[in-house]
Amino acid sequence: MRITLSDVVDGAILAEYPGSSDLEANRAAVSAARALKARQKLPARGTRGLLDAIPGARTLLLLFDSDLLDRESLSREVAMGAAGFPSAGEGRTVRIPVFYGGAAGADLPDLARGLGVEPSEFARRHAAARYTVAFVGFAPGFPYLVGLPPELHAPRLASPRTLVPAGSVAIGGEYTGIYPSGTPGGWRLIGRAPVRLFDPSASPPCLLLPGDRVAFEEVSEAEFSRLDSEREKGESETAREGDPLFRVLSPGLWTSVQGGPRFGWGSYGVPPGGAMDLEALAAGNITLENPPHAAALEITLAGPELVALSPAAISLSGAEISCEINGAPAVARDVHEIAPGDRLRSGHARSGARAYLCVRGGLETPVHPAPSRRLVAGDLVWSAERNEIAAEKAPSPAFADSYSEALAKEEATAGRPSPGGRGSGPLRVVLGPQDFSEEAIATFLQGTYRVSPASDRRGIRLEGPTISHRGSAEIPPEGTTLGAIQVPSGGLPIALGPDRPVTGGYAKIATVIGSDWARLAQVLPGSVVRFRAVEMAEAVAAREEGE
Repeated sequence: MRITLSDVVDGAILAEYPGSSDLEANRAAVSAARALKARQKLPARGTRGLLDAIPGARTLLLLFDSDLLDRESLSREVAMGAAGFPSAGEGRTVRIPVFYGGAAGADLPDLARGLGVEPSEFARRHAAARYTVAFVGFAPGFPYLVGLPPELHAPRLASPRTLVPAGSVAIGGEYTGIYPSGTPGGWRLIGRAPVRLFDPSASPPCLLLPGDRVAFEEVSEAEFSRLDSEREKGESETAREGDPLFRVLSPGLWTSVQGGPRFGWGSYGVPPGGAMDLEALAAGNITLENPPHAAALEITLAGPELVALSPAAISLSGAEISCEINGAPAVARDVHEIAPGDRLRSGHARSGARAYLCVRGGLETPVHPAPSRRLVAGDLVWSAERNEIAAEKAPSPAFADSYSEALAKEEATAGRPSPGGRGSGPLRVVLGPQDFSEEAIATFLQGTYRVSPASDRRGIRLEGPTISHRGSAEIPPEGTTLGAIQVPSGGLPIALGPDRPVTGGYAKIATVIGSDWARLAQVLPGSVVRFRAVEMAEAVAAREEGE
């Protein structure tokens, strides 16, 4: 089987299978990802520095630490093993109940009207088909199902919805799928399923895996409600033991616990996550003699009010934001000792979009990576144990050695510049991997864009000149990387962040280089950004200079 490799950005390459059918290419990508990950567990054969291998519809995205693994070695590993990768094999048959229509099936009437049938007939045809899981991507546990009857195919929305309810059954092009959790999404909604698709404590964590067969069974709204109530009971949180560090009195605009990215779960649809601005996180942690990526509170635009429940030492880094301890101003980047009962209040960001409240010893993060959760009033924030900080260095056994070495190297770094000291001017990007016309590229590079208030950790939405597509805005879904700039059919670009969809079906015009991502992460809503295209050599040189 023929394989071609193309650079996406520093630390990411895309393997494609030209000349192969969709089925052959998908099976090759899934099998290659499994084989490469399996080799990580064999010290004599593992590819050191490989962070993740994410199969898509026709491609395999490889994320790697370029300090530990060079592109040429990784290319040889993929090419030499192409003929010998094991088959994904046959899967199980899983039956999933669906209530078609209602509020969660908002697009069903329009889709049925376009086909010239009643919504009930559209639903019947959808449920009558038999599906196979091609791959898992976009969001944790999200299954891309093939087998949708051609007459039911439907294009994605011109602009994704900002929130799709968990369990929504949807159609995107030739695929159908189920949203595992509440998330933005651009697929057409036809119903809802009362199932838990992703459980990070389970092994494997996904209900559906590549090769599994899926049969939908239509149920009434009453039956859906009963089954959904049972699902919610099964997902209730387990009580904790021990002493928490803070109680959240007011959460601020969007505050969450963030550490370093945790790779290795991409094939389950789990993004690496981590702090939007790793440099600012490292600066705060170094002040407290923590590992650079120890977890902290990431504060977006406006901060929380907390009450301390245990003694702690804290430091604030990143965006300039006011902070008070018991009503007295607390100087950013100084170390402050707090006692039980002390109140911490942080205000609005004055420059930069994100600040980090770091704690000596770090904060607790889930054992398994999971989507980021916004803190709410009443939440407890827990300090990390020593072994939990170690787990932050090596989040996935398959990729432990390479990531631990990368973090150990960063611990030797003396410090990082503040957001205001990172330089100005256009953000540097590597063009591609999709093909856009010269006119579209000129629009993108010469245009002035503003950061939309609708931006979040999944993606920074940009407002400005619309970008035209050479053909369709939709592509066979493929893996995404940090800083990838996708262009939905509406033409407005979105720069994907740490909580991005792991795979996406919108064409991507460019990717922000690794050294410039932190600058974009700190841009305030309404502020202007511009872009400049560079070659891969400059992206690599900028990373090396930053280190």
